[in-house]
Amino acid sequence: MLTPMVAGGVVFPGLFLLSKNTLQRLPQLRWEEADAVIVSARLVSSVQAVMASTAGYIVSTSCKHVIDDQHWLSSAYTQFAVPYFIYDIYAMFLCHWHKHQVKGHGGDEGGPRAPGSTWAVARGYLHKEFLMVLHHAVMVLVCFPLSVVWRQGKGDFFLGCLLMAEVSTPFVCLGKILIQYKQQHTLLHKVNGALMLISFLCCRVLLFPYLYWAYGRHAGLPLLAVPLAIPAHINLGAALLLAPQLYWFFLICRGACRLFRPRGSRPPSPGQTQD
Repeated sequence: MLTPMVAGGVVFPGLFLLSKNTLQRLPQLRWEEADAVIVSARLVSSVQAVMASTAGYIVSTSCKHVIDDQHWLSSAYTQFAVPYFIYDIYAMFLCHWHKHQVKGHGGDEGGPRAPGSTWAVARGYLHKEFLMVLHHAVMVLVCFPLSVVWRQGKGDFFLGCLLMAEVSTPFVCLGKILIQYKQQHTLLHKVNGALMLISFLCCRVLLFPYLYWAYGRHAGLPLLAVPLAIPAHINLGAALLLAPQLYWFFLICRGACRLFRPRGSRPPSPGQTQD
């Protein structure tokens, strides 16, 4: 178990540092540290997402029996990905820190920082990214032990499908980078926004009904009968995993409405809707 985890602990922070130093030191680039940190963090998240989705596809398509079939990659990648979630909590804090500094809240450049400023930034980070930090903590402290110990080698098909939820992450990361560089009105941002919306809907929201349907097909049950046929704690776990996905999907839909709304158009006022 330790080998994949050690590998993950080297690969993800190492890729972040390599990307950051490359963006800062290449003569053709010479990026500021804040830009290099933010883009590198998005790059690592996208790489992890591609790896997780690929592993999930291999596992889910290899397991014909949704309960008993096993694939070595399911447990290996789960262990490999644990350090990523720990690293990403710190990487997100670095991104928040540099955004805070760029906005001019961190004191004069090169001057001493105000006492307590680091704690203030940390509190602001936890307030803004609380749901994401909680998600990462649950992945490490709850989902990982359950997948390794409680499953006892059962349900690799479902684990593979859950790994494929990461398909939407590269589009989310690219969207954030484009917004960072004020490219919200470009064609690339609109195309990426549409792909992000579709992939998030299919791979994160509709994933859970699909898992219930897949189990129902295996057990010879209709979809609506599956929740009553499986233990209550599984339904509870699925609901807890689905809840933040629905919230994030709502935010994506709200952003898409703003993105594709014609410029200058505003919702009519109540007085304009009546003759």
